[in-house]
Amino acid sequence: MKAYIFPGQGAQFIGMGKALYESSAPAKALFEQGNEIIGFRITDIMFSGTEEALKQTNVTQPAIFLHSVALAQAAGDSFTPQMAAGHSLGEFSALVATGSLSFEDGLKLVVARANAMQKACDLQPSSMAAVLGLEDAIVEKVCASVSEIVVPANYNCPGQLVISGTVKGVEEACRKLTEAGARRALVLNVGGAFHSPLMEPAREELEKAIEATPFAEPVCPVFQNITATASQDPDEIKRNLVAQLTGPVRWTQTILNMIGAGAETFIETGPGNVLQGLVRKTDRSVTTSAI
Repeated sequence: MKAYIFPGQGAQFIGMGKALYESSAPAKALFEQGNEIIGFRITDIMFSGTEEALKQTNVTQPAIFLHSVALAQAAGDSFTPQMAAGHSLGEFSALVATGSLSFEDGLKLVVARANAMQKACDLQPSSMAAVLGLEDAIVEKVCASVSEIVVPANYNCPGQLVISGTVKGVEEACRKLTEAGARRALVLNVGGAFHSPLMEPAREELEKAIEATPFAEPVCPVFQNITATASQDPDEIKRNLVAQLTGPVRWTQTILNMIGAGAETFIETGPGNVLQGLVRKTDRSVTTSAI
């Protein structure tokens, strides 16, 4: 069975989507529609902007979403998902590509999400860190032992987990995790504590936008970050999207559950190849590729 997977923040690079824009008239039209909805020419930043401009949350998230959805659309009749999933932001791309959300509504929600997350980041200094070479249970136990807010945020693959919280909380957790035997505990250059309780103001804001948006049943099961299980029920999909902002991305569990449901080929749909690498580190028996 074919599973399509959609990347999240961190997959962006200067030049992303440019070849697609220049070679596909439908993709070009979609990119231009995106520029209009967003209110500025995000394609200028994507194709030839600066790294600094592209990594701003309010640019990064819609840029990755646009590129991912345009790729799925450009695939035409060969885009035949039997299941789908997206990493964090990528969940919105997956829902648009599988028909649960319209392109316009999906992009508006992504813009609202990015702006809400940026505002939440500005409220309190916060951070994230990548932890390599430790079992998930040890990372969870160490985070729970820190008095400041710090939680597991992204279960990316076995032996790779990202933590998220206050600056002090992340620093203390990194120190304790290194002592516990982590190969690396590296603070990341990100704007804030995504997928942690510090995103609560953003969750409240996004919940209103999601509730006001019509969702349909996707054409195939969509495995969602917060539960790592599949859903095709629009109301359940909405609830899980809201919970995703303050809860962890259970990507390792998602990939294992998709394999358990019959996925044999994972096709990354978006910029870069980060997710292919994570899938291979989770289970080398499956095939990975990209549109």
